[in-house]
Amino acid sequence: MLRSLYSGISGLRAHQTMLDVTGNNIANVNTQGFKASSVQFQDTLSQMTNGGSGPQPQDGGTNPAQIGLGVQVAGIRTNFAQGSSQATGKATDLMINGNGFFVVKQGGETLYTRSGALDQDGEGRLVTADGAILQGWAATNGTIPTGGPVGDLVLSNSSTAPASATTKTSVDGNLPDDAAVGTVLQRDVQVFDAAGNTRSVNFSFTRSTTGWNVAAQDGGAAQSTGTLTFANGSLTGGGTLNVNGIAVDLSAVTGYAGMTTVAAKTADGGAAGTLESFSVSKDGTVVGSFSNGKKEAVGRVALASFTNPGGLEKAGDSSYRPGANSGAAVVGTAGSDALGDLSSGALEMSNVDLSQEFTNLIVAQRGFQANARIITTSDEVLQELTNLKR
Repeated sequence: MLRSLYSGISGLRAHQTMLDVTGNNIANVNTQGFKASSVQFQDTLSQMTNGGSGPQPQDGGTNPAQIGLGVQVAGIRTNFAQGSSQATGKATDLMINGNGFFVVKQGGETLYTRSGALDQDGEGRLVTADGAILQGWAATNGTIPTGGPVGDLVLSNSSTAPASATTKTSVDGNLPDDAAVGTVLQRDVQVFDAAGNTRSVNFSFTRSTTGWNVAAQDGGAAQSTGTLTFANGSLTGGGTLNVNGIAVDLSAVTGYAGMTTVAAKTADGGAAGTLESFSVSKDGTVVGSFSNGKKEAVGRVALASFTNPGGLEKAGDSSYRPGANSGAAVVGTAGSDALGDLSSGALEMSNVDLSQEFTNLIVAQRGFQANARIITTSDEVLQELTNLKR
């Protein structure tokens, strides 16, 4: 049989594979986080019909005569170039700008994906469309233990920001210099204890012949007094108090005539609060906004990198699993260890280039037709041979 028949068959198979890969790329042109693939061809073993010889004193050397036996698919390479960005405005949609993969867990298996289209399930966990759970580090009292083992990232509405005791407050505004001696001004500010209970600290300003006497009383249990003196309206003495462990800053108080604007400003500390919303920063830190007005870290998204991403095996659902040649996953945080930054409210789209894929379709089709012509021509030659007997 003619060798060209088998060469043509190998060409048909190889170009059919190219059509399959190109068709899959085009089908996923709008798949979030999809990475296009390309086929690499190489020739097969060649048959030696005449060996080569080295040069001799009286004869020149000759080259070997070899006949190729067709083509084969050397590999299918995945292109991990960055896809375009699509803004969604949804806080749970995340995009990696640069290298890295999201770490997800599904059915006990750890997988990796570039698709950051996430939602919250009934338990507050961030999950992909097929239910894989995003992995990261949960915060404890605003502190994130990065570097340890990752776990499910939970952003439940039942998450709380603990209460904190008031440690400082301040008073500003103006005490009137033209007030009569003995004039008393009362001001109150709300403070908190460590359990989140509220109470009032009362400030009493009494006009004296030399300035203003101030007394701070914490719920009737503790009292602190001081004297404020002024020169040309500016405070010259008595700018601080300490009542029941709460530092009071009075340095912004002035003493001009004709104005009574002195006021106690809001103190620090607060009651416990529940999670109302959250945002994700570039480094993957999830910052929660709580009902008590506090903002603190509630977790951090983990990313993973591989020495050879091309060695990953596609696991379906836009996910990958480590392969024999990918290397082990190195888990880290966004913006470190050559990992990309995160963008919230955006998704990475497919990196398929339609113009290139349509060109590949034409090339594959023409290659398939050319190899089919090889088989047709070889068949005609064989037909001529069988007609020699007539």
